[in-house]
Order: sequence, then structure tokens, then C-alpha cells
Amino acid sequence: MRIGAHVDPVDPLDEAALRKADAVQFFLADPQGWKSPEPRADAERLSTAEVEVYIHAPYVINVATLNNRIRIPSRKLLLAHAAAAAAVGARGLVVHGGHVGKGDDLAAGFDNWRKTFAYAAKEGGFATPVLIENTAGGDNACARRFDALARLWDAVGEYGVGFCLDTCHAHAGGEDLLDVVDRVRAITGRIDLVHANNSRDAFDSGRDRHDNFARGTIDPELLVAVVRAADAPVIVETPGGADGQGADIAYLRDRLGR
Repeated sequence: MRIGAHVDPVDPLDEAALRKADAVQFFLADPQGWKSPEPRADAERLSTAEVEVYIHAPYVINVATLNNRIRIPSRKLLLAHAAAAAAVGARGLVVHGGHVGKGDDLAAGFDNWRKTFAYAAKEGGFATPVLIENTAGGDNACARRFDALARLWDAVGEYGVGFCLDTCHAHAGGEDLLDVVDRVRAITGRIDLVHANNSRDAFDSGRDRHDNFARGTIDPELLVAVVRAADAPVIVETPGGADGQGADIAYLRDRLGR
């Protein structure tokens, strides 16, 4: 099991060393912007490193929306990030499940996800495996509640899409962590990556605010149990820089005996 952290993109491998991490996740472009990622000078170094690399797609991407001014650029940007992620040897490209607008039919959002993969297939497919991540808030979200996640997987499962389980998002989204791994696998058949984060907010708050293992509203031993059950690579997206994330990585390793 590789355990790492979400880090600054300037020198991810140096950041990994500071945290004693054997996996990293980072952005390839402004997470709040629409610009395609530029080629990285360290692409070969990243792609041949022993540290596993994961890329997080920009937050602005929402392929589920019925708004074509967002949906169409979103799917094109997702393809661009998948290609750029492949260039740095990434194991997966994490993207949020997205949502539809207030009053819109959620079924149309699931169908738009299906259309995204169909569009990608016509363009030669995604160059890096896409890992859809569960989200914390929103009544119109495609991957907050697991009943919606099941409908999403009915739409996209045939395309071999992967899944990223975020513990803070599940907790804040109203999904119990006690049996979360079994319930996710019953829907998706897989967990490809775990975002192991504590939550600053209460269960079912709908608020996406991560915290370190030793703080927050989730029992840290429950976080360890989720990671153990998932048996997948782990990324902590917790605050505190190298010190805070390094402590969370060390805590996980100690409890897991790794």
C-alpha cells in the first residue's frame, strides 16, 4: 500500500521526500481555471520515479451539468488533463462527480457522464485512468449520496472508470464510514485510491473542509479501518504542509504496521 499526500506542484518529488511519502498527488494547472496544462520539464523524472503519481483535475470541471457552456469545455479539459497526466506517468486522474443545476433532472447528469466517456472513446480514449471521486455537498450531486453513485455507475461502469473514496467527503456527505468500503465496492466493484482525510465539520454537514487525523470530527481509528479495508493507495489531503501531512502519513503507517 502506497501512502502519500497532495502536494505543491512545483517539485512534487521533493515534497514527497519531506513527508516520507511514496505517493503524491498534485494539480497540473490552476484548479479554479480553464487553461489546459503545459508540458512539464520534469515529466521524465516524474514518470520514472519510484514515487507513484496521481493527478487531480481542476475543480471547475463539471461534465454532468446541463449548461453546455460548462459541460463541453469540461469534457475537453478532462481529456487534456488525462493526456498531460499520462506524460508524467500518473496512475490515475481524480475528478469530482459533478452536479446538475437546481431544478434540473439528475438523470440527465448521469447521461452526460455517459456521453463524456463516449466522446472520449471517439477521441481515442482517456490517456490516464479516470477516477471519479465522491463529493461532500449539494442536493443535485452525482456522487454525494450512494444511491446517486449507483445510478452514476449504471451509466459509466461499462467504460472501466475507476473510483476514489474520500473519507471526509463521505462523512460530510452523510454516508457512514463504518461499512463504507463494502457499500462502495457493492456499487463500483472497485476502489482505486483513498483520500484519507478527517473532517472539520459534523456528519452530513455537506461541508468539504479537511482536517488532520489527530483533530476533526472523525475518530482517526475509523479512518485507519477504512484505509485497511480498502487496501488501495492512499493520499492525505490534510492541512499543515510537510509537518501536518507527514504526521498523518506516519500515523497511518504505524497503525497499519507498514
